[in-house]
Amino acid sequence: MASKGRIAIVGAGPGGMAAALAAHKKGFEVRLFERYPEVKPAGNILNLWPPPQQILKLIGVDTGNLGAPCAIRFERHDGRKRADVVLPEEVVREYGGGFIGLIRWGLYKRMLAAMPAGMLQLDHDCQAIEDRGRDVLLRFRNGREYVADVVIGADGLNSFVRRHLWGDEPIRHQRLHLVGGYLLWDGEAPTEGVIAHDRTTQCSYTPIRHDDKVGYEWWVLEACDPDAPPPPDLLGWAAERATNFSPTMRDLIARTPPEHVQRWPIRDRVPRDQWSKGRITLVGDAAHPTSPYAAYGAGMSIEDGYFLAHELAAVDLADTGAARRALQAYEERRKPHTVRVVQEAYMTGKAFHHMPALLRPLRDLVYDHTPFLQKVIGNDTPQHICAQLDEIRATLATGG
Repeated sequence: MASKGRIAIVGAGPGGMAAALAAHKKGFEVRLFERYPEVKPAGNILNLWPPPQQILKLIGVDTGNLGAPCAIRFERHDGRKRADVVLPEEVVREYGGGFIGLIRWGLYKRMLAAMPAGMLQLDHDCQAIEDRGRDVLLRFRNGREYVADVVIGADGLNSFVRRHLWGDEPIRHQRLHLVGGYLLWDGEAPTEGVIAHDRTTQCSYTPIRHDDKVGYEWWVLEACDPDAPPPPDLLGWAAERATNFSPTMRDLIARTPPEHVQRWPIRDRVPRDQWSKGRITLVGDAAHPTSPYAAYGAGMSIEDGYFLAHELAAVDLADTGAARRALQAYEERRKPHTVRVVQEAYMTGKAFHHMPALLRPLRDLVYDHTPFLQKVIGNDTPQHICAQLDEIRATLATGG
């Protein structure tokens, strides 16, 4: 089959790999450029909602036993329930619960295994981009060049492609950090996850599956000074903050090997009103970095890659005007969803961790004795997720 055009993707994270696989499915010639000599995940633990799970299947990724599906509830630190994430029964049957928990490297391995030979180009650090109107020229530190009809920046929070398009833009430091870990064993996977808060801290856990083992991932999140050094003993730091939480949470931290623990500061950017320029666009954290409070960063990246390929496949990339319209259609499709997720995650972090001390009892009174969290998190969030599933189904009705 003749190629429908050449697509170059900078950055081999979940968004870049999804864009590459989706574009390949559509018949494009695809090159995925990674700056490092090997693909490495940025983080250790991960959750995926049903829409990115569905997309992974559609772009050829083996999703069999990819992660551990579970139902999610929000609790106070002492176990008082605040909300259940309520998805429709048909979604629960198909996906096993709200979302799946997994190790990031497990997802990366599955996506890499789906790639045809020659697509991934390692040790290609992009140094220059020239949009020449009819095409785009990429130059790399190793002296090589590549000419593409469309370039996709999937190179993360500190995206070189984004900086090329829009210059230096501020990163929003949320003054939060997260310590997360995991442990695995043989046997049956757990089926329930808990997201719990006291007045200053979140301590949470969800089931995971990795290869042939199951277990739990957990994380502890609270406010921090972004200029302060990280805690020298991450497990000790997490254990101290989990003192008032459930025995399950404390036990998981105590049993976690130190090499399975990681810390990262939480940063994002204020959503911008334009991602694309000329024949170049952005996906994932390059376009809309988000905090883990949404459990949707990697998932949105995967969705971006799928919907971008869908729009590009509908036009002739040799036509510059048509290519630009396709990129604009992609971002107009995606921005309402991503802006909502980014801003809600940001505001949720502020509500739980940056509320003035005098207002925290009032906040918790609302969370504990009104249906506010059930409506916002338990009901509205699943509706938004189902809307994404509907949008995926709509693309299949128009040619996939």
